[in-house]
Amino acid sequence: MRWQPVIGLELHVQLATESKLFSAAATRYGAEANTQACAVDLGLPGVLPVINTEALRMAVMFGLAVNAEIAHRSVFARKNYFYPDLPKGYQISQFELPIVRHGELYIDTEDGGRKRIGITRAHLEEDAGKSVHEGFAEYSGIDLNRAGTPLLEIVSEPVLCSAAEAVACMKKIHSLIRCLGISDGNMQEGSLRCDANVSVRQIDDTALGTRTEIKNINSFRFIEHAIDHEIDRQIDQLEAGRAIIQETRLYDPEHDETRPMRGKEEADDYRYFPDPDLLPVIITEAYIGKIRETLPELPEQKKQRFIEAFALSDYDSSALTANKDIADYFEQTMAALNGRPKLAANWIMGELTAALNKDHLDIADSRVSGQALAGLLNRISDNTISSKIAKQVFDAMWQGAGSADAIIQAQGLTQLTDSGAIERLVDEVIAECASQVTQYRCATDDKKAKLIGYFIGQVMRKSQGKADPTQVNALLRQKLAPPA
Repeated sequence: MRWQPVIGLELHVQLATESKLFSAAATRYGAEANTQACAVDLGLPGVLPVINTEALRMAVMFGLAVNAEIAHRSVFARKNYFYPDLPKGYQISQFELPIVRHGELYIDTEDGGRKRIGITRAHLEEDAGKSVHEGFAEYSGIDLNRAGTPLLEIVSEPVLCSAAEAVACMKKIHSLIRCLGISDGNMQEGSLRCDANVSVRQIDDTALGTRTEIKNINSFRFIEHAIDHEIDRQIDQLEAGRAIIQETRLYDPEHDETRPMRGKEEADDYRYFPDPDLLPVIITEAYIGKIRETLPELPEQKKQRFIEAFALSDYDSSALTANKDIADYFEQTMAALNGRPKLAANWIMGELTAALNKDHLDIADSRVSGQALAGLLNRISDNTISSKIAKQVFDAMWQGAGSADAIIQAQGLTQLTDSGAIERLVDEVIAECASQVTQYRCATDDKKAKLIGYFIGQVMRKSQGKADPTQVNALLRQKLAPPA
């Protein structure tokens, strides 16, 4: 049988507000347990929630960025369930009348195409607290610092057909929320969490299969692994003649498997009803218009600008604009660089990214600024140093040895461009490698290409890497040509 996966995502984005959705309590990450929960968060008798208008603004920003409908009237509801870290016994959320509906975004697919992903809705809700199991023996601790933290839950249409597409969709949203400044998107701190609804059906079926929900996945890599595992598990179940149970499952990264958590609830199980303590939210066209004027350049717009302004490829522009900090770094580099945007793109995505990954740093914490990198690349462009020497200089810059110019001068790394001196080195190598010269002159074009690399390497060794490779290449080909 041929099977088709069908995947929909529910993303919980923690909004970057200073206070909670319905109280003035702080939302700072890492505070001591239960020091950021006030009477409203604890659900004490007599308290009343008051909506955080900054969270409303951020929700509208997101809606505008995905070309969605912004509801002029939206309603908060009580979602009723009982869990130790939910002190009120209900969660304030939105159900029938969310603030954002019917948006869209586009992802790049593995075959090089683009795919539209519908955004069914995005609604505001408060977060629950957190149960803590470590260090309590047979008990569990409850930390209510997160209780009441503002979340924007973004629900995609079930149109994703692979784990790779699901990751691409989530990365697109991650890039967008960071660009808008409505969330830091830090998955390790829980600022972005993913629930994936996964089902499979035979390739020609139109009806959706029974779905399972994989809960609270907190990295792109785990999302891909969890979805792939769940797809394989469901196919194995169906091909063995067993039914899929609709349930919530957890992903165990240590064993790379999903495990049952609980039966999957439906909306009726939560007994939604409008929260009597909160009035409907009324949003005017004038308010929406003011927020629209504040929207920054969005990732897709920035990508197109990079293609047009810097003559970069679609691939390079996509890579540079997927992360706001990387895009900003590229523009800082270009502001101090004498042209050559492709060279800057290659170094940022190559040497710089490798150094950041090695030291587990974000680009915002780079030890070499965009302006400093431009100083190095300008020395490549004006032939002061070769690309090979530039890597040596970059390593020294990364270790804090100073600017590119200071390192080049201190270590005597200026590229040898004197044609007479380079010619003498070429002549020495040819004289020392008589057998290779004979091989080269008798070789096919393919073998000549490999042998010329050997000669260039010998010249560069003699010059301690300082000879201009372009001049070396040209001189070698001239002098190695068979006599007329």
